[in-house]
This record gives sequence, structure tokens and C-alpha cells, in this order.
Amino acid sequence: MSQSPTPSLSVVIPMFNEVENVSAMVARVHEGLADYRGSWELLVVDDGSSDGTPQALHSEAERYGRHVRVVELRRNFGQTAAMQAGIDEARGELIATLDGDLQNDPADIPRMVDHLLANDLDLLTGWRKDRQDDLVLRKIPSRIANRLIGKITGVRINDYGCSLKIYRSSVIKQVRLYGEMHRFIPAWVAAVVPPSRIGEIVVTHNARVAGESKYGISRTFRVILDLLSVYFFMRYRARPGHFFGSIGLALGSIGGLLMLHLGFVKFILGEDIGTRPLFLIAVVCVIAALQFLTTGVLSELISRTYFESSQRQQYAIYRREEDEHGEQPEADWAQPKATSEGDDTSNA
Repeated sequence: MSQSPTPSLSVVIPMFNEVENVSAMVARVHEGLADYRGSWELLVVDDGSSDGTPQALHSEAERYGRHVRVVELRRNFGQTAAMQAGIDEARGELIATLDGDLQNDPADIPRMVDHLLANDLDLLTGWRKDRQDDLVLRKIPSRIANRLIGKITGVRINDYGCSLKIYRSSVIKQVRLYGEMHRFIPAWVAAVVPPSRIGEIVVTHNARVAGESKYGISRTFRVILDLLSVYFFMRYRARPGHFFGSIGLALGSIGGLLMLHLGFVKFILGEDIGTRPLFLIAVVCVIAALQFLTTGVLSELISRTYFESSQRQQYAIYRREEDEHGEQPEADWAQPKATSEGDDTSNA
């Protein structure tokens, strides 16, 4: 992609059974980016649709040109996998993601790019402040989830669920998305960059006019389960032994104190403790503590094996724009002091 004052941009849109929205979506993207000052491409990822969506996408790609690319997945892998596939295929310096149901407005993308560049951010996420969705089934659960996610992850934004986001390619490609983790992208990015480089901006949100929503109230429970995984990986991915070890030590301390108390009752006071519920609780705590401590040691071994086998580092280096493309600046080496003629430095 040609170099220009405005960074090149890849627009990634995952779609699943959205044949009614294909033509309008591609047209809206072209309208929204008509005045974009840099080069751009549109990547539409078909997530194993069965309603003719891939055929419609290929038809639109032939109509608009080679900058419209269609990525077809062999089956339905889910939105997170589709989004990851689009990010992997993207060639732009910046990557924009949005839904293919036309509820996100592509016309917001240039404004978001300008905001990201002006504020030197690595991720800018949209905020659907005037959200056009059902109050009980969508808005209220989303507000509760956003507050819970922000409190646990430490990344305070108002709308985790908005798919309209702008990333620096060099940052988002360091993050791997699995399962249904696309809802927690700001939290995953915060594991690579400080939260101060993550921003939020109000965007337009439209009501769905065609197709059917793929989400329901049941996703609330999946969000809670995924949030536990996010919390663990953000804080303990490189030191899982601390997580399991802390629980083991706490249970061991409780079990040890109970055993000391029961020992005093048995050997000093001479009372029977064999039928006391407290004795069973103490034994369970001690056994559970040993299991957690053992799990911590094993998880440390697994963690070290993971980092060494995948050659992934536990840190991320921040690179300025001039060396983001892998160009290493020439090293400035300290030179030895010049010696005067006749100085004998052979034995120095």
C-alpha cells in the first residue's frame, strides 16, 4: 500500500448470514471513506454464511475493484475468529473494525482516525451513547456488563460492546483473540499498551433495518465466564503460580489454625474432636491447599513452556512511527579516543 501523509487503512467487517445488508454495507463504506486522504482497503470476512452472503460479497468485490477483498471461512467459527482472520489479513497501518448489520456508521471512521492520530492513541473505541436497541434485552445488560468489566480490568470505557474501533496495526497484531473475546479487546490491548493510550469517542448508532440479530440475553452469562478468563490472563498469565498459590496459602492458613485449635481442645482440654464438623472443615482446607499449591507449580511449568516454545516475550516494546515497519535504526557506537602518533597502545 502506498505511503501517504495519512496512514493506510484496512476496514475489517465480519458477516454471518447478512445477505440483505451486503450491498448497502459496501456502498456505505465507500460513501463514508470517499474523502479519506490515505489509501484504504475493505476486508469482509464471511463467517460460514449459508444464505448467499459470500456470493453477494464476491459480486460487490467485482463491482467496486480489487481494494474490496473477501475472506471466506470454511464454516461458522464465530465473530471473534472472523475478526481475527480479518486482522491477520489486513495490510493497513491502521485497522478499523465494525459490524456488517449497518448499525455502525462507516462515516464515523475518518473522524475517529483523526482523533486517534491527534491524541497519539493506539486504540480508539466507539461509544454508542444514543443506542438504538431494546432497553431490557440489550441496553440494561450491556450497561451492567460494561461497569463490571471496567472495574475488574481497570480499563474504564462506557461501551465495550461497540464493534466500531480503530487500532494501530502494530499493536492489535500483538493480541490474539480466541473464543468470544472480541468483547474484551480494550482489556487485551491494555496488556500490551498502557490504558492511557486507549480512548473513546461518541459514534452514531442506527437501528437494524434488515436481517436478524445474532445475540440474545443468553450472552450475558457467557460474558461473565469470559470475564473470569480475562481477569486471570491479564494479571497472572506470566505468573499463574501466584494465583493458585495465594488461594492455597489462604486455605492452608485457615486449615492450620483450625488444626491448632482442635489440637488444643483434644490434647489440653481432653475433649473428643472426631465427630466435630470443624475437624472435617480443617481437613478439607488442608487438602485443598495442597492441591492448589501443586496446581500452582504445574501451571508455572506450563507457562514457562508456553513462552519458550512460542518464542513470545513477556514484554512489548513501544516503537515510534519511524521504525514501526521493522526498520532498525543504525546503531551509534561509542568510538575509542584518538591516540597521538607514537603512542604505544599494543599492550593496553
